[in-house]
Amino acid sequence: MADASWHSDQMSNSAVIDMQDGDVDNSDYDTSFNDDQFKQRRDKGDETPGQPQQPQPDDGNFMGRMRNQLGQSVTGYFLQQGSQEAKKVYSVYGNIDILRPYFDVEPHQVRNKLLMSLIPSRLSDSKQRVQRELYGPLMVVFTLIALLLFQMKTSGHTVQEGTLMGTAFGTCFIYWIGGAWFIWFLSYVCNTHIAILQIMSMLGYGLFGHCVVLFLGTVIHTSHDHMLFYFLWALIGGLSTLKIVMILFSRTSGNTQRMIICAVVTAMHLMFLIYLHFAYHQIVEGIFMVRFAW
Repeated sequence: MADASWHSDQMSNSAVIDMQDGDVDNSDYDTSFNDDQFKQRRDKGDETPGQPQQPQPDDGNFMGRMRNQLGQSVTGYFLQQGSQEAKKVYSVYGNIDILRPYFDVEPHQVRNKLLMSLIPSRLSDSKQRVQRELYGPLMVVFTLIALLLFQMKTSGHTVQEGTLMGTAFGTCFIYWIGGAWFIWFLSYVCNTHIAILQIMSMLGYGLFGHCVVLFLGTVIHTSHDHMLFYFLWALIGGLSTLKIVMILFSRTSGNTQRMIICAVVTAMHLMFLIYLHFAYHQIVEGIFMVRFAW
């Protein structure tokens, strides 16, 4: 009995000890698990609940935003500069006061200039004065257009494309403006001191002789030849051309340059008068035979 009781006591003690060892092992297991969780949180960089988390920067999105902002700023700058330049150009060319000094002239002044366009000045080395005035030349061009229309209608001239008025407008304005730029180019080559507005004024008043010749050649002329036209062409057309040549001669330095620009301008101005007469004026003998019969 004694042995049985001792054996039972030993078994109970061992059982108690095993339970205590099991408790101790369980506490050690829990402690090691908590340490692993702390290490994992520390490796991940988690913050404590009381502090806010800072966002991590993204290099790709940052560069994309910078490129977009830069493109928008550059586009806005160019749009602003373009609008400013457009407003400046509109303010310059849309202002009528810029052209007012070139058309501010009295009627008696225009009359005197028309008469003086047929009176050549003396040959001299001093520069002759040429005013920058466009009212008189513009009226002379319109008068020449009216004379061309009168010639084309009385002579039976037909235009294949366009109208008679469009043809007359194109012919006169192309010669006035295009001839002025051509003379300006020659003056630049030949060292002639004259501005483009002065050339337009000089050439416009020089067309007054063409108007006189074409008017007299249309209204009063013979029905069998062009002797009257050639006489007027040499006299009145020559005087108006000589007026232009004397102005260019006085403003050109160098004898060779003077000869070149004077010869070219003389040929251009006189040949244009011949072109106007023979291109838009045809003698219809039947019409004038009826007129003389009356």
